[in-house]
Amino acid sequence: MHALPLWLAIVVLCTFFLIALGLILQGLLLLATKALARTPFVFDTILLNAAKRPLRLLIVSMSLLATQSTLIRYERLDDFSRENFLLASKFVLIVGLILFADSLVRQSLIHYQARSPLLRTSGKLVRGALRILVLVTGVLVLLTTLGISITPIVASLGIGSLAVALALQPTLENFFSGMQILADKPIRLGDYIELESGEQGFVEQIGWRSVWIKMLPNNIVIVPNSVLAKSKIINYYYPEKQLSVPVDCSVHYDSDLDEVERVALEVAREILISYKWGIDDYDTFVVFHTFDNSSINFTVMLRAQEYFNRFFIKSAYIKALHKRFKKEGIVIPYPISAINLSQERPTDDLGSSFANG
Repeated sequence: MHALPLWLAIVVLCTFFLIALGLILQGLLLLATKALARTPFVFDTILLNAAKRPLRLLIVSMSLLATQSTLIRYERLDDFSRENFLLASKFVLIVGLILFADSLVRQSLIHYQARSPLLRTSGKLVRGALRILVLVTGVLVLLTTLGISITPIVASLGIGSLAVALALQPTLENFFSGMQILADKPIRLGDYIELESGEQGFVEQIGWRSVWIKMLPNNIVIVPNSVLAKSKIINYYYPEKQLSVPVDCSVHYDSDLDEVERVALEVAREILISYKWGIDDYDTFVVFHTFDNSSINFTVMLRAQEYFNRFFIKSAYIKALHKRFKKEGIVIPYPISAINLSQERPTDDLGSSFANG
């Protein structure tokens, strides 16, 4: 050992320990993979996959420590070199831990994205925020390990963050509005919503800057998160997709309203049972509400499976009710406007008297 130069001894020892520890680790990983394949759990597999690459850095860190111990045993290292070895080992180990935490968070979110409504609607936003948090925390810990004081850095970051926040105020407003939407969950991926400005459509994507809404004509409306967070939104899929479908009708004043109600309810029940988007167990009802100029108006309440189906079930009911009214002799009146000539006559007579006088 004493015959070798110091740099050559370091290279030989590091190479030896790297190979030895690498072979041991490879065997342990192979055994762990086979063992975990028999278990019904998923998180242990995610944990193993996240640890594969960082474990290589762990081998490097352990090799440096083993090399240091061997050289110290043979009195080949001074105090300065010993501290450098220890510092390098810590540096590699912390980098490995940062990569492990980042990989674990990313793979866990990807796996549970299909099961969680929150992750399904905005997985990219959550992954990005958590990844930034992990990396920033890891860098600060790394700087502390290297003996660099992070107090001036944190202070500088505070001042710099203020300047960046002022410069990127619209972007940050959209970002935090997106986080607010995720926490409050007024909308979810796939919900059919109506904006305050009148646009309607399905929620396609909730991103860190905007929400994408696919309208019925097959185009996309992109709404900034800050605008959406301040707007009134009608969510037709919350708390459930089913919704009532009011149908306004009218009949002649001479109609028997009890008969009209009976016929309207019979047709409504037939449609709700036979139509594929109707709710067959819904207790439909009729409400008479207006004495209009030429008709008595009423509303029949139906029930559809979701908002988009209401147009079709309403159309089917109107056609069936019109056919049934015609069969039963129930009249749907045309609008009537009458001119009262008797009220105009005194004015005409008064005008004639002035003319004759």
